[in-house]
Amino acid sequence: MKGILGKKLGMTQVFTPEGNVIPVTVIEAGPCVVLQKKDQENDGYEAVQFGFSDKKESRTNKPEIGHAKKAGATPKRYVREIRGIILGDYEVGQEVKADLFAEGEFVDVTGISKGKGFAGVIKRWGQSTGPMAHGSRYHRGPGSMGSIQANRVPKGKRLPGHMGNETITIQKLEIIRVDAERNVLLVKGSIPGPKNGFVKVKQTVKK
Repeated sequence: MKGILGKKLGMTQVFTPEGNVIPVTVIEAGPCVVLQKKDQENDGYEAVQFGFSDKKESRTNKPEIGHAKKAGATPKRYVREIRGIILGDYEVGQEVKADLFAEGEFVDVTGISKGKGFAGVIKRWGQSTGPMAHGSRYHRGPGSMGSIQANRVPKGKRLPGHMGNETITIQKLEIIRVDAERNVLLVKGSIPGPKNGFVKVKQTVKK
């Protein structure tokens, strides 16, 4: 298992030698710094903690500054752990770049989806409307709450609420191109989140 942190720059398209169009997402992958190595003995699990994108010290608290200084780095805006990595392959303070991956590899990309605000059940869950005739008094409601136990709403009932802004992972996306000089990955298809949103790119678990 290997992984890196990055930032979604947007989408574009590339052409194959046969003339086919491939939609791709441009990800600025790294450079990341290894801030910490967690092992079974001290932490109860094994993981490598990466930091991406420098952060002003004036906007950073003292624990974050001290944690970064232990790795000989500056404070980072986006800090995440990746499990399943061979700890011996990394050292604290090491820099990881986009050339960690190669063209043709498959990755899982995790990000936070765009927030859509408060939404009803038709937009949020894809439910159908009621009859739109004037005589109907039920148009866009959430449906029955359940007739067996009328004193409570059953767990899992799809209701209006905050839509989006959730952690989403899209699996098995192919890397179309790697630009090591500019630390850029071109990944086939779309990934979660807005432009300039932070993402975690990991070797896929399904391939």
